[in-house]
Amino acid sequence: MKKRQVVLKRDDQNSANSSFTVRTVRYGECQKNHAANVGGYAVDGCREFMPCGEEGTGGALTCAACGCHRNFHRREVEAEVVCDGSSSSPTYTQQ
Repeated sequence: MKKRQVVLKRDDQNSANSSFTVRTVRYGECQKNHAANVGGYAVDGCREFMPCGEEGTGGALTCAACGCHRNFHRREVEAEVVCDGSSSSPTYTQQ
């Protein structure tokens, strides 16, 4: 299960040259060091973040596979410009 978040950002520097950027956020493998308190280094091997609950709940920030917070997982952001201001109406793409 891939966690994806799409953010539309509009640059309002000049309305004729506005652009829309679509950002896709995915959370990869867990990087939490479980042996930090004894001076070692050990990760649990969780390969991808899977939320425990629905979006907007507290469980959405907890991984179902390893039980840690989403911040311990590597964040991958992909951005692409969807509309470059060459037309009057923006074009949205959905992946």
